[in-house]
Amino acid sequence: MFDKPISRKGFLSGTAAVVAGLGLAACSGESGNDSSKSGAGKTYGSGKNGTVYWLNFKPEIDETIQKLGKKYAKAKDVKVKIVTAASGDYEKTLTSEMDKSEAPTIFVIGNQAGVKEWNDYALDLKDTDIAKAQTTDEYNQYDDSGKLVSVGYCYECYGIVANVDNITKAGHSVDEIKNFDTLKAVVEDIHKNAKANGFDAFAATDMDDSSSWRVTGHLANLEFFYEEHKGDGASKDKWKETPATIEGTYLPNFKNLYDLIINNSVTAPDQLATGGHDPAQQFKDGKATFYLTGSWDYADITKSVKNTTMLPYYCGVKGEEKAGLNNGTENCWAINKNASKKDQKASMDFLMWLVSDPDASKALVEQLGIMPFKDAVESTNGWLKRSAEYTDAGNYVMDWATNFEPNVDTYRAGLVSALNDYNSKQNDENWDKFKTAFVDGWATQYKKANA
Repeated sequence: MFDKPISRKGFLSGTAAVVAGLGLAACSGESGNDSSKSGAGKTYGSGKNGTVYWLNFKPEIDETIQKLGKKYAKAKDVKVKIVTAASGDYEKTLTSEMDKSEAPTIFVIGNQAGVKEWNDYALDLKDTDIAKAQTTDEYNQYDDSGKLVSVGYCYECYGIVANVDNITKAGHSVDEIKNFDTLKAVVEDIHKNAKANGFDAFAATDMDDSSSWRVTGHLANLEFFYEEHKGDGASKDKWKETPATIEGTYLPNFKNLYDLIINNSVTAPDQLATGGHDPAQQFKDGKATFYLTGSWDYADITKSVKNTTMLPYYCGVKGEEKAGLNNGTENCWAINKNASKKDQKASMDFLMWLVSDPDASKALVEQLGIMPFKDAVESTNGWLKRSAEYTDAGNYVMDWATNFEPNVDTYRAGLVSALNDYNSKQNDENWDKFKTAFVDGWATQYKKANA
Protein backbone atom coordinates (compact mmCIF):
# COMPACT_ATOMS: atom_id res chain seq x y z
CA MET A 1 0.00 0.00 0.00
CA PHE A 2 2.87 2.37 0.77
CA ASP A 3 5.82 3.25 -1.43
CA LYS A 4 8.22 3.36 1.52
CA PRO A 5 8.11 2.30 5.18
CA ILE A 6 7.07 4.81 7.81
CA SER A 7 9.01 5.10 11.06
CA ARG A 8 7.39 5.80 14.39
CA LYS A 9 7.13 9.45 15.39
CA GLY A 10 7.66 10.61 18.95
CA PHE A 11 4.62 11.51 20.96
CA LEU A 12 3.75 15.17 21.24
CA SER A 13 4.91 16.98 24.36
CA GLY A 14 4.89 20.41 25.95
CA THR A 15 2.83 23.21 24.49
CA ALA A 16 2.69 21.58 21.08
CA ALA A 17 0.67 18.78 22.59
CA VAL A 18 -1.60 21.24 24.35
CA VAL A 19 -2.28 23.21 21.21
CA ALA A 20 -2.59 20.13 19.02
CA GLY A 21 -5.03 18.66 21.47
CA LEU A 22 -7.42 21.57 21.09
CA GLY A 23 -10.25 20.41 18.91
CA LEU A 24 -8.67 16.97 18.48
CA ALA A 25 -10.01 15.65 21.74
CA ALA A 26 -13.48 14.74 20.56
CA CYS A 27 -12.95 11.26 19.22
CA SER A 28 -15.19 8.26 19.33
CA GLY A 29 -15.12 4.53 19.09
CA GLU A 30 -16.16 1.93 16.61
CA SER A 31 -18.89 2.91 14.17
CA GLY A 32 -20.14 5.62 16.51
CA ASN A 33 -21.61 3.13 18.99
CA ASP A 34 -19.33 3.99 21.90
CA SER A 35 -17.77 7.40 22.22
CA SER A 36 -15.28 6.33 24.89
CA LYS A 37 -13.55 3.42 23.20
CA SER A 38 -11.58 3.08 20.00
CA GLY A 39 -11.98 0.06 17.80
CA ALA A 40 -10.62 -1.38 14.61
CA GLY A 41 -13.22 0.56 12.69
CA LYS A 42 -14.85 -0.98 9.67
CA THR A 43 -13.59 -1.86 6.21
CA TYR A 44 -15.66 -2.04 3.05
CA GLY A 45 -14.97 -3.09 -0.54
CA SER A 46 -12.31 -5.03 -2.39
CA GLY A 47 -9.68 -2.42 -3.15
CA LYS A 48 -9.53 -3.11 -6.89
CA ASN A 49 -9.32 0.63 -7.57
CA GLY A 50 -7.28 1.58 -4.55
CA THR A 51 -7.55 1.89 -0.78
CA VAL A 52 -8.85 4.72 1.38
CA TYR A 53 -8.14 4.71 5.12
CA TRP A 54 -9.66 7.68 6.96
CA LEU A 55 -8.61 8.19 10.58
CA ASN A 56 -11.48 10.34 11.84
CA PHE A 57 -11.55 12.32 15.07
CA LYS A 58 -15.11 13.72 15.12
CA PRO A 59 -17.31 11.29 17.05
CA GLU A 60 -20.59 12.82 16.00
CA ILE A 61 -20.03 11.94 12.35
CA ASP A 62 -18.80 8.36 12.76
CA GLU A 63 -22.11 6.64 12.07
CA THR A 64 -22.73 8.85 9.05
CA ILE A 65 -19.31 8.41 7.47
CA GLN A 66 -19.40 4.64 8.00
CA LYS A 67 -22.57 4.53 5.91
CA LEU A 68 -21.04 6.80 3.29
CA GLY A 69 -17.83 4.77 3.20
CA LYS A 70 -19.78 1.57 2.63
CA LYS A 71 -21.83 3.17 -0.15
CA TYR A 72 -18.75 4.59 -1.89
CA ALA A 73 -16.78 1.34 -1.66
CA LYS A 74 -19.57 -0.59 -3.34
CA ALA A 75 -20.09 1.99 -6.09
CA LYS A 76 -16.42 2.57 -6.94
CA ASP A 77 -14.88 -0.83 -6.14
CA VAL A 78 -12.54 0.85 -3.67
CA LYS A 79 -11.49 -0.47 -0.29
CA VAL A 80 -12.62 2.03 2.36
CA LYS A 81 -11.55 1.76 5.99
CA ILE A 82 -12.81 4.27 8.53
CA VAL A 83 -11.56 4.39 12.11
CA THR A 84 -12.62 6.95 14.72
CA ALA A 85 -10.03 7.32 17.49
CA ALA A 86 -10.93 7.23 21.17
CA SER A 87 -11.80 10.45 22.97
CA GLY A 88 -8.66 12.49 23.64
CA ASP A 89 -6.43 9.98 21.87
CA TYR A 90 -6.27 11.24 18.30
CA GLU A 91 -2.56 12.11 18.34
CA LYS A 92 -1.63 8.89 20.09
CA THR A 93 -3.75 6.84 17.70
CA LEU A 94 -2.34 8.65 14.66
CA THR A 95 1.20 8.05 15.87
CA SER A 96 0.45 4.36 16.30
CA GLU A 97 -1.40 3.96 13.00
CA MET A 98 1.29 5.75 10.99
CA ASP A 99 3.72 3.05 12.11
CA LYS A 100 1.73 0.35 10.33
CA SER A 101 2.11 -0.94 6.78
CA GLU A 102 -1.44 0.15 5.99
CA ALA A 103 -1.40 3.63 7.53
CA PRO A 104 -4.14 6.24 7.19
CA THR A 105 -4.36 7.82 3.76
CA ILE A 106 -6.61 10.59 5.09
CA PHE A 107 -5.95 12.13 8.50
CA VAL A 108 -6.33 15.42 10.39
CA ILE A 109 -3.76 18.19 10.73
CA GLY A 110 -5.80 20.88 12.42
CA ASN A 111 -3.38 23.54 13.64
CA GLN A 112 0.19 24.80 13.40
CA ALA A 113 1.43 22.44 16.09
CA GLY A 114 0.07 19.61 13.96
CA VAL A 115 1.76 21.07 10.88
CA LYS A 116 5.10 21.00 12.66
CA GLU A 117 4.58 17.43 13.83
CA TRP A 118 3.09 15.85 10.69
CA ASN A 119 4.10 18.03 7.74
CA ASP A 120 6.57 15.42 6.47
CA TYR A 121 3.69 12.97 6.08
CA ALA A 122 1.36 15.33 4.23
CA LEU A 123 0.92 15.65 0.49
CA ASP A 124 1.02 19.22 -0.81
CA LEU A 125 -2.61 19.88 -1.67
CA LYS A 126 -1.97 23.12 -3.55
CA ASP A 127 -3.79 23.15 -6.90
CA THR A 128 -5.39 19.77 -6.24
CA ASP A 129 -9.05 19.08 -6.95
CA ILE A 130 -10.04 19.32 -3.28
CA ALA A 131 -8.36 22.73 -2.89
CA LYS A 132 -9.93 24.05 -6.08
CA ALA A 133 -13.35 22.91 -4.86
CA GLN A 134 -13.20 25.16 -1.78
CA THR A 135 -15.08 28.42 -1.43
CA THR A 136 -12.40 29.86 0.87
CA ASP A 137 -8.87 29.03 1.98
CA GLU A 138 -9.43 30.73 5.33
CA TYR A 139 -9.43 27.47 7.28
CA ASN A 140 -6.51 25.72 5.58
CA GLN A 141 -3.17 24.91 7.18
CA TYR A 142 0.09 25.91 5.46
CA ASP A 143 3.72 25.43 6.40
CA ASP A 144 6.35 28.17 6.31
CA SER A 145 7.20 27.43 2.68
CA GLY A 146 3.61 27.90 1.54
CA LYS A 147 2.86 24.19 1.18
CA LEU A 148 -0.85 23.47 1.62
CA VAL A 149 -0.69 20.82 4.31
CA SER A 150 -4.40 20.31 5.00
CA VAL A 151 -7.77 21.69 3.89
CA GLY A 152 -10.53 22.78 6.25
CA TYR A 153 -13.68 20.76 5.65
CA CYS A 154 -16.04 22.42 8.13
CA TYR A 155 -15.99 25.27 10.62
CA GLU A 156 -17.86 26.76 13.56
CA CYS A 157 -18.64 30.36 14.38
CA TYR A 158 -19.43 32.38 17.46
CA GLY A 159 -20.51 35.91 18.21
CA ILE A 160 -23.49 37.77 19.68
CA VAL A 161 -26.77 36.00 19.02
CA ALA A 162 -29.69 38.42 18.81
CA ASN A 163 -33.45 37.96 19.19
CA VAL A 164 -34.62 39.94 16.17
CA ASP A 165 -38.23 40.15 17.37
CA ASN A 166 -37.20 41.62 20.72
CA ILE A 167 -35.15 44.28 18.96
CA THR A 168 -38.16 45.15 16.79
CA LYS A 169 -40.51 45.27 19.78
CA ALA A 170 -38.08 47.70 21.43
CA GLY A 171 -38.46 50.06 18.48
CA HIS A 172 -35.23 49.23 16.71
CA SER A 173 -34.01 47.18 13.76
CA VAL A 174 -31.14 44.75 13.75
CA ASP A 175 -29.97 46.53 10.59
CA GLU A 176 -29.14 49.55 12.75
CA ILE A 177 -26.29 47.62 14.36
CA LYS A 178 -23.15 48.09 12.27
CA ASN A 179 -20.42 48.88 14.83
CA PHE A 180 -19.91 49.37 18.55
CA ASP A 181 -21.60 52.76 18.77
CA THR A 182 -24.81 51.52 17.13
CA LEU A 183 -24.76 48.31 19.18
CA LYS A 184 -24.33 50.38 22.34
CA ALA A 185 -27.26 52.63 21.45
CA VAL A 186 -29.64 49.71 20.92
CA VAL A 187 -28.44 47.74 23.96
CA GLU A 188 -28.63 50.65 26.38
CA ASP A 189 -32.08 51.63 25.17
CA ILE A 190 -33.38 48.09 25.60
CA HIS A 191 -31.90 47.91 29.11
CA LYS A 192 -33.27 51.33 30.04
CA ASN A 193 -36.76 50.21 29.07
CA ALA A 194 -36.49 46.62 30.25
CA LYS A 195 -39.42 46.84 32.64
CA ALA A 196 -41.75 48.33 30.04
CA ASN A 197 -40.56 45.96 27.31
CA GLY A 198 -40.71 42.84 29.44
CA PHE A 199 -37.17 41.83 28.45
CA ASP A 200 -33.62 43.06 28.95
CA ALA A 201 -30.54 43.30 26.74
CA PHE A 202 -27.88 40.69 27.52
CA ALA A 203 -28.17 37.26 29.09
CA ALA A 204 -25.93 36.63 32.08
CA THR A 205 -22.20 36.17 31.47
CA ASP A 206 -21.77 33.82 34.43
CA MET A 207 -18.23 33.26 35.70
CA ASP A 208 -18.62 29.69 36.91
CA ASP A 209 -16.82 26.90 35.03
CA SER A 210 -19.85 26.07 32.90
CA SER A 211 -20.00 29.54 31.34
CA SER A 212 -16.85 31.62 31.95
CA TRP A 213 -15.28 30.39 28.69
CA ARG A 214 -17.69 32.70 26.87
CA VAL A 215 -15.65 35.60 28.26
CA THR A 216 -12.15 34.25 28.96
CA GLY A 217 -12.02 32.29 25.71
CA HIS A 218 -14.44 33.72 23.19
CA LEU A 219 -14.76 37.38 24.15
CA ALA A 220 -11.03 37.55 24.89
CA ASN A 221 -10.48 36.48 21.30
CA LEU A 222 -11.30 39.99 20.10
CA GLU A 223 -8.21 41.35 21.88
CA PHE A 224 -5.99 38.52 20.70
CA PHE A 225 -7.33 38.78 17.16
CA TYR A 226 -6.76 42.50 16.76
CA GLU A 227 -3.35 42.29 18.40
CA GLU A 228 -2.46 39.39 16.09
CA HIS A 229 -3.59 41.43 13.08
CA LYS A 230 -2.05 44.69 14.35
CA GLY A 231 -5.42 46.40 14.41
CA ASP A 232 -6.28 45.61 10.80
CA GLY A 233 -8.76 42.74 10.75
CA ALA A 234 -8.36 42.37 6.99
CA SER A 235 -4.60 41.81 7.20
CA LYS A 236 -3.06 38.40 6.63
CA ASP A 237 -0.97 38.61 9.81
CA LYS A 238 -1.51 35.52 11.93
CA TRP A 239 0.23 33.94 14.85
CA LYS A 240 1.79 30.65 13.84
CA GLU A 241 2.72 29.73 17.39
CA THR A 242 2.01 31.04 20.86
CA PRO A 243 3.85 34.34 21.38
CA ALA A 244 5.92 34.56 24.54
CA THR A 245 4.27 37.85 25.47
CA ILE A 246 1.29 39.97 24.46
CA GLU A 247 0.79 43.71 24.81
CA GLY A 248 -2.92 43.92 25.57
CA THR A 249 -3.17 46.77 23.07
CA TYR A 250 -6.85 46.18 22.46
CA LEU A 251 -7.93 45.64 26.06
CA PRO A 252 -9.75 49.01 25.97
CA ASN A 253 -11.86 47.56 23.16
CA PHE A 254 -12.47 44.38 25.14
CA LYS A 255 -13.53 46.62 28.04
CA ASN A 256 -15.93 48.54 25.78
CA LEU A 257 -17.89 45.43 24.93
CA TYR A 258 -17.51 43.70 28.29
CA ASP A 259 -18.80 46.71 30.21
CA LEU A 260 -21.70 47.05 27.81
CA ILE A 261 -22.64 43.41 28.35
CA ILE A 262 -22.45 43.19 32.14
CA ASN A 263 -24.06 46.57 32.79
CA ASN A 264 -27.03 45.98 30.50
CA SER A 265 -27.99 42.48 31.51
CA VAL A 266 -30.77 40.43 33.05
CA THR A 267 -28.31 39.62 35.85
CA ALA A 268 -26.43 42.24 37.87
CA PRO A 269 -22.60 42.19 37.55
CA ASP A 270 -21.98 41.40 41.22
CA GLN A 271 -24.11 38.24 40.88
CA LEU A 272 -22.07 36.67 38.07
CA ALA A 273 -19.34 35.03 40.15
CA THR A 274 -21.55 32.27 41.52
CA GLY A 275 -23.09 31.36 38.17
CA GLY A 276 -26.25 29.30 37.96
CA HIS A 277 -28.32 31.86 36.06
CA ASP A 278 -28.70 29.69 32.93
CA PRO A 279 -28.08 32.35 30.28
CA ALA A 280 -29.28 30.02 27.52
CA GLN A 281 -32.65 29.71 29.22
CA GLN A 282 -32.82 33.47 29.78
CA PHE A 283 -32.46 33.88 26.04
CA LYS A 284 -34.81 31.03 25.11
CA ASP A 285 -37.48 32.41 27.45
CA GLY A 286 -37.25 35.79 25.71
CA LYS A 287 -36.01 37.53 28.85
CA ALA A 288 -32.71 38.46 27.17
CA THR A 289 -32.22 39.89 23.70
CA PHE A 290 -28.53 39.14 23.24
CA TYR A 291 -26.49 36.07 24.14
CA LEU A 292 -22.84 35.08 23.66
CA THR A 293 -22.72 31.67 22.00
CA GLY A 294 -21.90 29.83 18.78
CA SER A 295 -23.21 27.77 15.89
CA TRP A 296 -23.25 24.57 17.97
CA ASP A 297 -26.23 26.02 19.91
CA TYR A 298 -28.29 26.84 16.83
CA ALA A 299 -30.64 23.86 16.86
CA ASP A 300 -31.34 24.11 20.59
CA ILE A 301 -31.83 27.87 20.70
CA THR A 302 -34.01 28.13 17.61
CA LYS A 303 -36.48 25.59 18.93
CA SER A 304 -37.60 28.38 21.28
CA VAL A 305 -36.54 31.58 19.51
CA LYS A 306 -37.39 31.36 15.84
CA ASN A 307 -36.13 34.72 14.57
CA THR A 308 -32.45 35.10 15.39
CA THR A 309 -29.26 36.36 13.84
CA MET A 310 -25.62 36.55 14.89
CA LEU A 311 -23.61 39.77 15.18
CA PRO A 312 -19.84 40.28 15.26
CA TYR A 313 -17.99 41.32 18.40
CA TYR A 314 -18.21 45.04 17.81
CA CYS A 315 -15.85 46.77 20.21
CA GLY A 316 -14.85 50.14 18.75
CA VAL A 317 -11.89 49.12 16.58
CA LYS A 318 -11.39 51.25 13.48
CA GLY A 319 -12.97 49.68 10.41
CA GLU A 320 -15.02 47.13 12.36
CA GLU A 321 -17.98 47.75 10.07
CA LYS A 322 -16.26 45.17 7.87
CA ALA A 323 -15.90 42.61 10.67
CA GLY A 324 -17.41 39.17 10.37
CA LEU A 325 -17.95 36.46 12.93
CA ASN A 326 -15.37 34.51 14.91
CA ASN A 327 -14.85 31.51 12.64
CA GLY A 328 -12.49 28.64 13.08
CA THR A 329 -11.86 24.95 12.85
CA GLU A 330 -9.35 22.26 13.54
CA ASN A 331 -11.16 19.95 11.14
CA CYS A 332 -8.67 19.79 8.26
CA TRP A 333 -8.03 16.87 5.94
CA ALA A 334 -4.51 15.85 4.99
CA ILE A 335 -3.56 13.11 2.52
CA ASN A 336 -0.61 10.86 3.30
CA LYS A 337 2.17 11.56 0.82
CA ASN A 338 3.74 8.17 1.58
CA ALA A 339 0.70 6.32 0.28
CA SER A 340 0.94 4.87 -3.21
CA LYS A 341 -0.14 7.08 -6.09
CA LYS A 342 -3.12 4.78 -6.59
CA ASP A 343 -4.24 5.19 -2.98
CA GLN A 344 -3.61 8.94 -3.02
CA LYS A 345 -5.90 9.20 -6.04
CA ALA A 346 -8.51 6.97 -4.40
CA SER A 347 -8.40 9.15 -1.30
CA MET A 348 -8.67 12.39 -3.29
CA ASP A 349 -11.59 11.00 -5.30
CA PHE A 350 -13.33 9.93 -2.09
CA LEU A 351 -12.98 13.39 -0.55
CA MET A 352 -14.26 15.00 -3.74
CA TRP A 353 -17.28 12.73 -3.65
CA LEU A 354 -17.98 13.65 -0.03
CA VAL A 355 -18.02 17.38 -0.79
CA SER A 356 -19.77 17.33 -4.17
CA ASP A 357 -22.23 14.44 -4.28
CA PRO A 358 -25.66 15.87 -3.31
CA ASP A 359 -26.59 13.00 -1.02
CA ALA A 360 -23.15 12.56 0.57
CA SER A 361 -22.60 16.26 1.19
CA LYS A 362 -26.13 16.62 2.54
CA ALA A 363 -25.49 13.86 5.07
CA LEU A 364 -22.26 15.50 6.19
CA VAL A 365 -23.64 19.04 6.30
CA GLU A 366 -26.47 17.83 8.51
CA GLN A 367 -23.80 16.63 10.95
CA LEU A 368 -21.13 19.32 10.53
CA GLY A 369 -23.28 22.40 9.99
CA ILE A 370 -21.47 23.72 6.94
CA MET A 371 -18.82 22.62 4.44
CA PRO A 372 -16.90 25.36 2.58
CA PHE A 373 -17.01 23.71 -0.85
CA LYS A 374 -18.63 24.99 -4.03
CA ASP A 375 -20.78 21.93 -4.70
CA ALA A 376 -21.69 20.98 -1.12
CA VAL A 377 -25.32 21.44 -0.19
CA GLU A 378 -26.24 24.66 1.56
CA SER A 379 -26.08 24.77 5.33
CA THR A 380 -29.30 24.58 7.31
CA ASN A 381 -27.61 26.31 10.26
CA GLY A 382 -28.78 29.92 10.14
CA TRP A 383 -25.84 31.34 12.06
CA LEU A 384 -23.30 29.60 9.85
CA LYS A 385 -25.21 30.87 6.84
CA ARG A 386 -25.02 34.35 8.36
CA SER A 387 -21.28 33.90 8.75
CA ALA A 388 -21.00 32.96 5.08
CA GLU A 389 -23.02 36.05 4.16
CA TYR A 390 -20.55 38.27 6.00
CA THR A 391 -17.66 36.60 4.20
CA ASP A 392 -19.38 36.81 0.81
CA ALA A 393 -19.91 40.54 1.42
CA GLY A 394 -16.16 40.99 1.84
CA ASN A 395 -16.08 41.17 5.64
CA TYR A 396 -13.01 39.78 7.35
CA VAL A 397 -13.18 36.61 9.42
CA MET A 398 -12.09 36.84 13.05
CA ASP A 399 -9.93 33.75 13.41
CA TRP A 400 -9.56 31.83 16.65
CA ALA A 401 -6.42 33.42 18.08
CA THR A 402 -7.70 32.35 21.49
CA ASN A 403 -6.46 28.84 20.68
CA PHE A 404 -2.96 30.10 21.49
CA GLU A 405 -3.69 30.83 25.17
CA PRO A 406 -0.82 29.24 27.12
CA ASN A 407 -1.65 26.77 29.90
CA VAL A 408 -5.22 27.55 29.00
CA ASP A 409 -7.02 26.38 32.15
CA THR A 410 -4.65 28.15 34.54
CA TYR A 411 -4.50 31.28 32.43
CA ARG A 412 -8.26 31.54 32.20
CA ALA A 413 -8.68 30.88 35.91
CA GLY A 414 -6.57 33.98 36.57
CA LEU A 415 -8.82 36.00 34.28
CA VAL A 416 -11.95 34.76 36.03
CA SER A 417 -10.58 35.68 39.45
CA ALA A 418 -9.70 39.20 38.33
CA LEU A 419 -13.02 39.71 36.54
CA ASN A 420 -14.94 38.61 39.61
CA ASP A 421 -13.25 41.41 41.55
CA TYR A 422 -14.01 43.87 38.77
CA ASN A 423 -17.62 42.75 38.48
CA SER A 424 -18.16 43.31 42.19
CA LYS A 425 -16.58 46.77 42.10
CA GLN A 426 -15.93 48.42 38.74
CA ASN A 427 -13.03 50.73 39.44
CA ASP A 428 -9.61 51.42 37.89
CA GLU A 429 -7.79 49.42 40.56
CA ASN A 430 -9.72 46.26 39.82
CA TRP A 431 -9.47 46.76 36.07
CA ASP A 432 -5.70 47.10 36.42
CA LYS A 433 -5.71 43.73 38.20
CA PHE A 434 -7.45 42.24 35.21
CA LYS A 435 -4.97 43.82 32.80
CA THR A 436 -2.17 42.27 34.85
CA ALA A 437 -3.83 38.86 34.75
CA PHE A 438 -4.40 39.23 31.01
CA VAL A 439 -0.95 40.44 29.94
CA ASP A 440 1.49 39.36 32.67
CA GLY A 441 -0.48 36.16 33.22
CA TRP A 442 0.11 35.23 29.58
CA ALA A 443 3.90 35.64 29.93
CA THR A 444 3.92 33.69 33.19
CA GLN A 445 1.97 30.77 31.78
CA TYR A 446 4.02 30.77 28.58
CA LYS A 447 7.20 30.38 30.63
CA LYS A 448 5.70 27.55 32.65
CA ALA A 449 4.45 25.79 29.53
CA ASN A 450 7.88 26.04 27.93
CA ALA A 451 10.05 25.37 30.96
